[in-house]
Amino acid sequence: MKFARSLTLPAVALAATLGTTHAQTLVGFIDPKLPFTVSLPKGWLGVDFKDGTSGVSIVSAKAPPATLMRLLFVDKAGGKPTPEGEFKKFEAGIKGTGAAVKQTASRTLRVGALSGVERSYTLTHPKGQLKMRVWYGVGAKNLYSFQLTDTPARFASASGTFDKVLASVKFK
Repeated sequence: MKFARSLTLPAVALAATLGTTHAQTLVGFIDPKLPFTVSLPKGWLGVDFKDGTSGVSIVSAKAPPATLMRLLFVDKAGGKPTPEGEFKKFEAGIKGTGAAVKQTASRTLRVGALSGVERSYTLTHPKGQLKMRVWYGVGAKNLYSFQLTDTPARFASASGTFDKVLASVKFK
């Protein structure tokens, strides 16, 4: 039940150097392995960071820079995770890479049938800054982590697309 690995700074930096985002048409995405259905931006590309996570990771383009979205889940395995506990692990993981992380906002947010907590962050690393939105929700069986990462210049546009993606989530 570890999401500390769910988004490493190298993965964030790689994604932010891969492409751009703009107004997006969403298309339905159904995978029997996922405990949810979702609509994703048309034309975005799946990416496997080989980090052992389960879910969907997509980038807006092959070439730099790109927006990254991750819709991840992990079985609670009898544990009792909380969004607050997961955020502590997430922030510690980012700091462990040598990057600085600053929380810029926090709110309760309902995604599908689950109420969770979303926080926004600014990450500062040797190559510049990134902005993130991270949502944690706890279901009957799974812990969910839905994430958006982009450059500050494109973040507002990417956030609008991410809002649409989150609004399309339906848990099974």
